[in-house]
Amino acid sequence: MADPRRSIGRRTFDFSRQVAVMAIVNRTPDSFHDRGSTFKLAKAVDAVERAVADEADWVDIGGVPFGPGPEVTEAEELDRVLPVIDAVRTRTDAVLSVETYRPEVARRVLAAGADVINNATGLHDPEMADAVAEGGGCLIIAHSVSQPRVPVRRPEYQDVTRDVTEFLEKRAREAMDRGVPEDRIIIDPGHDLNKNTYHSLELTRRLNEVSALGYPVLVSVSNKDFIGETLDRPQYDRLEGTLAAVVVCILQGARIVRVHDVRSVVAAVRTTEAILGWRPPVAPRHNMT
Repeated sequence: MADPRRSIGRRTFDFSRQVAVMAIVNRTPDSFHDRGSTFKLAKAVDAVERAVADEADWVDIGGVPFGPGPEVTEAEELDRVLPVIDAVRTRTDAVLSVETYRPEVARRVLAAGADVINNATGLHDPEMADAVAEGGGCLIIAHSVSQPRVPVRRPEYQDVTRDVTEFLEKRAREAMDRGVPEDRIIIDPGHDLNKNTYHSLELTRRLNEVSALGYPVLVSVSNKDFIGETLDRPQYDRLEGTLAAVVVCILQGARIVRVHDVRSVVAAVRTTEAILGWRPPVAPRHNMT
Protein backbone atom coordinates (compact mmCIF):
# COMPACT_ATOMS: atom_id res chain seq x y z
CA MET A 1 0.00 0.00 0.00
CA ALA A 2 1.69 3.19 -1.16
CA ASP A 3 0.15 5.36 1.56
CA PRO A 4 -1.49 3.31 4.32
CA ARG A 5 -3.49 6.28 5.59
CA ARG A 6 -7.04 6.52 4.34
CA SER A 7 -9.72 9.12 4.99
CA ILE A 8 -13.04 7.30 4.68
CA GLY A 9 -16.10 9.33 5.48
CA ARG A 10 -15.54 11.10 8.78
CA ARG A 11 -12.81 8.73 9.97
CA THR A 12 -9.11 8.46 9.18
CA PHE A 13 -7.34 5.10 9.34
CA ASP A 14 -3.65 4.24 9.32
CA PHE A 15 -3.76 0.77 7.84
CA SER A 16 -0.06 0.21 8.53
CA ARG A 17 -1.01 -0.29 12.19
CA GLN A 18 -4.79 -0.29 12.45
CA VAL A 19 -7.67 -2.63 11.61
CA ALA A 20 -11.19 -1.32 11.08
CA VAL A 21 -14.06 -3.41 12.43
CA MET A 22 -17.14 -3.28 10.18
CA ALA A 23 -20.48 -4.30 11.66
CA ILE A 24 -23.17 -5.94 9.52
CA VAL A 25 -26.75 -4.64 9.70
CA ASN A 26 -29.19 -6.12 7.19
CA ARG A 27 -32.72 -4.91 6.51
CA THR A 28 -33.63 -8.20 4.90
CA PRO A 29 -35.96 -10.98 6.01
CA ASP A 30 -33.72 -13.73 4.62
CA SER A 31 -30.05 -12.96 5.30
CA PHE A 32 -28.03 -16.08 5.99
CA HIS A 33 -27.11 -15.21 9.58
CA ASP A 34 -29.53 -12.73 11.16
CA ARG A 35 -32.64 -14.21 9.51
CA GLY A 36 -34.61 -10.99 9.61
CA SER A 37 -33.84 -9.94 13.20
CA THR A 38 -33.01 -6.39 12.02
CA PHE A 39 -35.52 -6.17 9.19
CA LYS A 40 -37.77 -3.68 10.97
CA LEU A 41 -36.46 -0.12 10.77
CA ALA A 42 -36.35 0.40 14.55
CA LYS A 43 -34.42 -2.86 14.99
CA ALA A 44 -31.95 -1.87 12.28
CA VAL A 45 -31.35 1.56 13.83
CA ASP A 46 -30.90 -0.04 17.26
CA ALA A 47 -28.40 -2.49 15.75
CA VAL A 48 -26.37 0.35 14.25
CA GLU A 49 -26.28 2.19 17.57
CA ARG A 50 -25.38 -0.99 19.46
CA ALA A 51 -22.55 -1.73 17.03
CA VAL A 52 -21.13 1.77 17.46
CA ALA A 53 -21.42 1.44 21.25
CA ASP A 54 -19.48 -1.84 20.95
CA GLU A 55 -16.70 0.14 19.19
CA ALA A 56 -17.37 -0.72 15.56
CA ASP A 57 -15.52 1.72 13.30
CA TRP A 58 -17.85 1.10 10.41
CA VAL A 59 -21.38 -0.18 9.73
CA ASP A 60 -22.37 -1.95 6.51
CA ILE A 61 -26.09 -1.76 5.71
CA GLY A 62 -27.70 -4.19 3.30
CA GLY A 63 -31.11 -4.36 1.68
CA VAL A 64 -30.69 -7.38 -0.65
CA PRO A 65 -28.83 -10.61 0.20
CA PHE A 66 -26.05 -11.78 -2.13
CA GLY A 67 -27.58 -15.23 -2.57
CA PRO A 68 -30.68 -16.25 -4.51
CA GLY A 69 -34.13 -15.54 -3.13
CA PRO A 70 -37.35 -13.64 -3.76
CA GLU A 71 -37.05 -10.64 -6.06
CA VAL A 72 -36.38 -7.31 -4.37
CA THR A 73 -37.09 -4.36 -6.63
CA GLU A 74 -34.95 -1.26 -6.72
CA ALA A 75 -37.73 0.71 -5.02
CA GLU A 76 -37.97 -1.90 -2.24
CA GLU A 77 -34.21 -1.86 -1.74
CA LEU A 78 -34.21 1.92 -1.41
CA ASP A 79 -37.12 1.74 1.03
CA ARG A 80 -35.01 -0.58 3.16
CA VAL A 81 -31.66 1.20 3.21
CA LEU A 82 -32.37 4.92 2.86
CA PRO A 83 -34.35 5.26 6.13
CA VAL A 84 -31.46 3.68 8.05
CA ILE A 85 -28.97 6.16 6.58
CA ASP A 86 -31.36 9.02 7.32
CA ALA A 87 -31.89 7.87 10.91
CA VAL A 88 -28.27 7.31 11.92
CA ARG A 89 -26.13 9.64 9.81
CA THR A 90 -26.35 12.54 12.27
CA ARG A 91 -25.86 10.27 15.28
CA THR A 92 -22.43 8.83 14.49
CA ASP A 93 -19.17 9.61 12.75
CA ALA A 94 -18.64 5.91 12.05
CA VAL A 95 -18.16 5.00 8.40
CA LEU A 96 -21.46 4.01 6.77
CA SER A 97 -21.47 1.73 3.76
CA VAL A 98 -24.29 0.16 1.78
CA GLU A 99 -24.00 -3.21 0.10
CA THR A 100 -25.72 -3.05 -3.29
CA TYR A 101 -25.25 -4.12 -6.90
CA ARG A 102 -27.48 -1.38 -8.35
CA PRO A 103 -25.84 1.86 -9.57
CA GLU A 104 -28.96 3.95 -8.94
CA VAL A 105 -29.17 2.72 -5.35
CA ALA A 106 -25.50 3.65 -4.97
CA ARG A 107 -26.21 7.17 -6.23
CA ARG A 108 -29.14 7.65 -3.88
CA VAL A 109 -27.44 6.39 -0.72
CA LEU A 110 -24.25 8.37 -1.35
CA ALA A 111 -26.38 11.50 -1.76
CA ALA A 112 -28.12 10.63 1.53
CA GLY A 113 -24.85 10.46 3.47
CA ALA A 114 -23.37 7.00 2.98
CA ASP A 115 -19.58 7.00 2.65
CA VAL A 116 -18.90 3.74 0.82
CA ILE A 117 -20.53 1.37 -1.65
CA ASN A 118 -19.90 -2.31 -1.00
CA ASN A 119 -20.25 -4.11 -4.33
CA ALA A 120 -20.25 -7.85 -3.63
CA THR A 121 -20.78 -8.66 -7.31
CA GLY A 122 -17.37 -7.48 -8.46
CA LEU A 123 -18.40 -4.59 -10.72
CA HIS A 124 -20.64 -6.91 -12.72
CA ASP A 125 -22.29 -3.67 -13.84
CA PRO A 126 -19.46 -1.24 -14.71
CA GLU A 127 -21.86 1.68 -14.22
CA MET A 128 -21.44 1.09 -10.50
CA ALA A 129 -17.98 2.67 -10.80
CA ASP A 130 -19.53 5.68 -12.54
CA ALA A 131 -22.05 6.10 -9.72
CA VAL A 132 -19.34 5.99 -7.04
CA ALA A 133 -17.08 8.35 -8.95
CA GLU A 134 -19.94 10.84 -9.35
CA GLY A 135 -20.99 10.53 -5.71
CA GLY A 136 -17.49 10.95 -4.30
CA GLY A 137 -17.60 7.78 -2.19
CA CYS A 138 -15.28 4.85 -1.72
CA LEU A 139 -15.83 1.55 -3.52
CA ILE A 140 -15.40 -1.97 -2.19
CA ILE A 141 -14.89 -4.47 -5.02
CA ALA A 142 -15.48 -8.07 -3.98
CA HIS A 143 -14.59 -11.09 -6.06
CA SER A 144 -17.55 -13.06 -7.37
CA VAL A 145 -18.20 -14.66 -10.73
CA SER A 146 -21.98 -14.93 -10.90
CA GLN A 147 -24.56 -12.38 -11.85
CA PRO A 148 -26.40 -10.83 -8.88
CA ARG A 149 -28.45 -13.36 -6.91
CA VAL A 150 -27.54 -16.24 -9.26
CA PRO A 151 -25.97 -19.35 -7.64
CA VAL A 152 -22.90 -21.09 -9.07
CA ARG A 153 -22.86 -24.87 -8.68
CA ARG A 154 -19.50 -26.54 -8.05
CA PRO A 155 -17.28 -23.51 -8.76
CA GLU A 156 -13.85 -24.34 -10.15
CA TYR A 157 -10.60 -22.38 -10.34
CA GLN A 158 -7.21 -23.22 -11.80
CA ASP A 159 -5.59 -21.49 -8.80
CA VAL A 160 -8.17 -19.76 -6.64
CA THR A 161 -5.87 -17.19 -5.05
CA ARG A 162 -4.18 -16.28 -8.33
CA ASP A 163 -7.52 -16.12 -10.14
CA VAL A 164 -9.08 -13.93 -7.43
CA THR A 165 -6.05 -11.63 -7.32
CA GLU A 166 -6.01 -11.16 -11.09
CA PHE A 167 -9.76 -10.49 -11.12
CA LEU A 168 -9.50 -7.85 -8.39
CA GLU A 169 -6.54 -6.14 -10.04
CA LYS A 170 -8.43 -5.95 -13.34
CA ARG A 171 -11.65 -4.66 -11.79
CA ALA A 172 -9.81 -2.06 -9.69
CA ARG A 173 -8.18 -0.72 -12.86
CA GLU A 174 -11.55 -0.62 -14.59
CA ALA A 175 -12.94 1.40 -11.67
CA MET A 176 -10.05 3.85 -11.90
CA ASP A 177 -10.53 4.15 -15.66
CA ARG A 178 -14.13 5.19 -14.93
CA GLY A 179 -13.10 7.88 -12.46
CA VAL A 180 -12.80 6.26 -9.01
CA PRO A 181 -9.54 7.50 -7.44
CA GLU A 182 -7.07 4.79 -6.46
CA ASP A 183 -7.16 5.85 -2.82
CA ARG A 184 -10.93 5.23 -2.74
CA ILE A 185 -10.75 1.57 -3.76
CA ILE A 186 -10.92 -1.34 -1.32
CA ILE A 187 -10.78 -4.99 -2.39
CA ASP A 188 -12.40 -8.10 -0.92
CA PRO A 189 -11.47 -11.66 -1.98
CA GLY A 190 -15.07 -12.75 -1.38
CA HIS A 191 -14.82 -15.69 0.99
CA ASP A 192 -17.53 -18.25 0.14
CA LEU A 193 -18.88 -16.10 -2.72
CA ASN A 194 -18.99 -18.65 -5.57
CA LYS A 195 -16.35 -20.66 -3.71
CA ASN A 196 -16.30 -23.88 -1.72
CA THR A 197 -14.72 -24.42 1.69
CA TYR A 198 -11.35 -25.49 0.27
CA HIS A 199 -11.25 -22.33 -1.86
CA SER A 200 -12.01 -20.07 1.13
CA LEU A 201 -9.44 -21.79 3.35
CA GLU A 202 -6.77 -21.40 0.68
CA LEU A 203 -7.66 -17.75 0.15
CA THR A 204 -7.25 -17.17 3.88
CA ARG A 205 -3.93 -19.00 3.95
CA ARG A 206 -2.59 -17.02 0.97
CA LEU A 207 -4.32 -13.70 1.60
CA ASN A 208 -0.96 -11.92 1.58
CA GLU A 209 -0.98 -12.38 -2.21
CA VAL A 210 -4.18 -10.36 -2.41
CA SER A 211 -2.79 -7.75 0.00
CA ALA A 212 0.28 -7.39 -2.22
CA LEU A 213 -1.90 -5.58 -4.79
CA GLY A 214 -1.60 -2.53 -2.55
CA TYR A 215 -5.25 -1.72 -1.88
CA PRO A 216 -6.77 -2.00 1.60
CA VAL A 217 -8.16 -5.53 1.93
CA LEU A 218 -11.54 -6.22 3.49
CA VAL A 219 -12.50 -9.74 4.54
CA SER A 220 -16.01 -10.94 5.24
CA VAL A 221 -15.48 -14.25 7.04
CA SER A 222 -17.99 -13.92 9.87
CA ASN A 223 -19.92 -17.15 10.52
CA LYS A 224 -19.36 -18.23 6.93
CA ASP A 225 -20.01 -21.77 5.74
CA PHE A 226 -16.31 -22.49 5.29
CA ILE A 227 -15.93 -22.05 9.05
CA GLY A 228 -19.04 -24.12 9.78
CA GLU A 229 -17.89 -26.94 7.49
CA THR A 230 -14.35 -26.85 8.87
CA LEU A 231 -15.66 -27.36 12.41
CA ASP A 232 -18.98 -29.07 11.61
CA ARG A 233 -20.73 -26.29 13.52
CA PRO A 234 -24.21 -24.87 12.89
CA GLN A 235 -24.78 -21.25 11.90
CA TYR A 236 -24.97 -19.85 15.42
CA ASP A 237 -21.98 -21.73 16.83
CA ARG A 238 -19.13 -20.37 14.76
CA LEU A 239 -17.76 -17.49 16.84
CA GLU A 240 -14.48 -19.16 17.82
CA GLY A 241 -13.80 -20.15 14.22
CA THR A 242 -14.67 -16.64 13.09
CA LEU A 243 -12.20 -15.12 15.56
CA ALA A 244 -9.43 -17.45 14.39
CA ALA A 245 -10.11 -16.60 10.74
CA VAL A 246 -10.18 -12.86 11.49
CA VAL A 247 -6.79 -12.98 13.26
CA VAL A 248 -5.16 -15.05 10.51
CA CYS A 249 -6.50 -12.65 7.89
CA ILE A 250 -5.06 -9.67 9.79
CA LEU A 251 -1.68 -11.38 9.93
CA GLN A 252 -1.94 -11.89 6.15
CA GLY A 253 -2.71 -8.22 5.49
CA ALA A 254 -6.45 -7.68 5.96
CA ARG A 255 -7.21 -4.25 7.36
CA ILE A 256 -11.03 -4.21 7.42
CA VAL A 257 -13.01 -7.08 8.93
CA ARG A 258 -16.76 -7.37 8.30
CA VAL A 259 -18.46 -9.16 11.19
CA HIS A 260 -21.66 -9.91 13.08
CA ASP A 261 -20.35 -10.28 16.66
CA VAL A 262 -18.82 -6.84 17.06
CA ARG A 263 -17.85 -6.83 20.73
CA SER A 264 -16.01 -10.16 20.56
CA VAL A 265 -14.24 -9.30 17.31
CA VAL A 266 -13.19 -5.86 18.55
CA ALA A 267 -11.50 -7.55 21.53
CA ALA A 268 -9.70 -10.02 19.26
CA VAL A 269 -8.64 -7.30 16.82
CA ARG A 270 -7.38 -4.90 19.50
CA THR A 271 -5.43 -7.71 21.18
CA THR A 272 -3.88 -8.64 17.84
CA GLU A 273 -2.90 -5.00 17.27
CA ALA A 274 -1.28 -4.86 20.71
CA ILE A 275 0.65 -8.10 20.13
CA LEU A 276 1.94 -6.68 16.86
CA GLY A 277 3.07 -3.53 18.68
CA TRP A 278 0.59 -1.29 16.89
CA ARG A 279 -1.23 -0.04 20.01
CA PRO A 280 -0.45 0.08 23.73
CA PRO A 281 -2.49 -1.83 26.32
CA VAL A 282 -5.44 0.19 27.61
CA ALA A 283 -4.80 -0.49 31.32
CA PRO A 284 -1.33 -1.93 32.02
CA ARG A 285 -1.08 -2.87 35.70
CA HIS A 286 0.25 -6.42 36.04
CA ASN A 287 3.78 -6.37 37.61
CA MET A 288 4.04 -2.65 36.82
CA THR A 289 4.56 -1.54 40.44
